[in-house]
Amino acid sequence: MNEVRAVIRPLGEPGDLGWVVMAHGEQYAKEFGWDTSFEALVARIVADYAAGHDPSREAAWIAELDGRRVGSVFCVADKEADEAKGADEADEAKGGTAKLRILLVDPAARGHRLGSRLVAQCVGFAREAGYERIRLWTNDTLVAARGIYLATGFRLVEEEPHHSFGADLIGQVYELDLSA
Repeated sequence: MNEVRAVIRPLGEPGDLGWVVMAHGEQYAKEFGWDTSFEALVARIVADYAAGHDPSREAAWIAELDGRRVGSVFCVADKEADEAKGADEADEAKGGTAKLRILLVDPAARGHRLGSRLVAQCVGFAREAGYERIRLWTNDTLVAARGIYLATGFRLVEEEPHHSFGADLIGQVYELDLSA
């Protein structure tokens, strides 16, 4: 009997960045009918990360099944949330807010708990990096992801209807307190 090898590894191999953008664009178009403006958003997130992230405070991971890329997640500093709370750079160095970004698991790879493992990797990294909280923005149509976030302890803190990516959606912000 062949056993499937599922691993989570740090992002950084050639092709990882482009794969994240392509996989998001293709998957969300196929599953939800979203247009290329979503792929453009993912491309901006990936480009910002690649252009200069602080490895002590920001990281990203790729999920693989039998050596094939099938998922991703990013942990980055949430500068907007910290500015809104009045945190200065000294406060950010001691804590601040992390942001979980662009979680993805290919439908063919679901059932291996890769989404939960990616989220756990991101949350664990944020905790070790000294963040006080971690936030994420998602949409109500992403039911499986929402289940993972809730099971991890995230709580819904904001909800707002919007029209994005060619669809009417309800945007949701979830937050997890890491200081406990």
